Amino acid sequence: MTDEATTSKRNTTLRPAHRGALWAAAAWSAGVPALLIALPLAARHRLPDPLATHWGGREPDGSMSLTAAALFPAALWAVLVLALTALRRYRAEPVPRVAAATLAAGGVLLTGAQSSVVHANLDRARWQDAAPVGAEVALVLLAAGLAGLLAWLAGRRYAGHPAPRPAAGAPLLEAPAGENFVWLSWVANPWLQLAAAVSGLVAGAVALTSASGLTDPHWFLVATAGVMAATFLLCSSARARVTADGLAVGLGPFGRPARRWSPAELESARAEQRTAAQVGGWGYRINGRGTTVMLRGGACLVVRTHQGAEFAVSVDDADRGAALLNALIARTRQPAD
Repeated sequence: MTDEATTSKRNTTLRPAHRGALWAAAAWSAGVPALLIALPLAARHRLPDPLATHWGGREPDGSMSLTAAALFPAALWAVLVLALTALRRYRAEPVPRVAAATLAAGGVLLTGAQSSVVHANLDRARWQDAAPVGAEVALVLLAAGLAGLLAWLAGRRYAGHPAPRPAAGAPLLEAPAGENFVWLSWVANPWLQLAAAVSGLVAGAVALTSASGLTDPHWFLVATAGVMAATFLLCSSARARVTADGLAVGLGPFGRPARRWSPAELESARAEQRTAAQVGGWGYRINGRGTTVMLRGGACLVVRTHQGAEFAVSVDDADRGAALLNALIARTRQPAD
């Protein structure tokens, strides 16, 4: 028997794409063509016109004008984005996962290929003199495949969750022994997601200009922007899950890192109103109130351990999650028959 903490009786309409994820997708969709066009134009004084754009084996055997080489991949990207937007508009799940994976893989593939083209033609008198290509093609394909896989896994983790309906007050939930149940809630901060996307674009832009030879290598800046992007991404969303095993709170699109507590480790659970100012800001905060994952102001699910430590996460439907946890805690204190 499954009693998903009355989740199965709640509204099962699929959660719409979060506005933060949409902003991040918009930033990526706009940033990729900007890079595709800017790379060859920024190096136009060091490139032949036309320039090599196709290689038969390792030697160039096809060319385009500088303008066409800048606009053609951007046009391909525009067609891809429009096609995925249409699919997202008229189709249901799992299109968002497919779109995320396709946008990630396609953006990395096109920008990587454009960087390779610029690098091969840089400081050449004729397109026929372009440098051969080899290992960089395999690296670009590998990077595109990895980006697509990561985007697919991130979208798959949160796709299709029921849209939570906030409970009025803290309902008393029963957790009979032998029954299975689950309570899920997810929250995201759109500004942190957007910051992750922008930082990632900066890291990508600097990496591409460095790899293509347009500028001196700035790998420290690439690493710094990349770390910032990863940090923003990890702190931009959280998922809380209550089962018979207790509470698990995962951060970021992959739910990692995660913290877990069994009912026997917890003293109590409650829903409490908190603001970012009270806990010291947004993201993962540690202060006198304990540890808080603050992604939006309002109700937080707060648990207290037997050692007196508190952990809070700002998720929807916190009252219901706290009620179920308290029922589990009470069950662990009942004497065995």
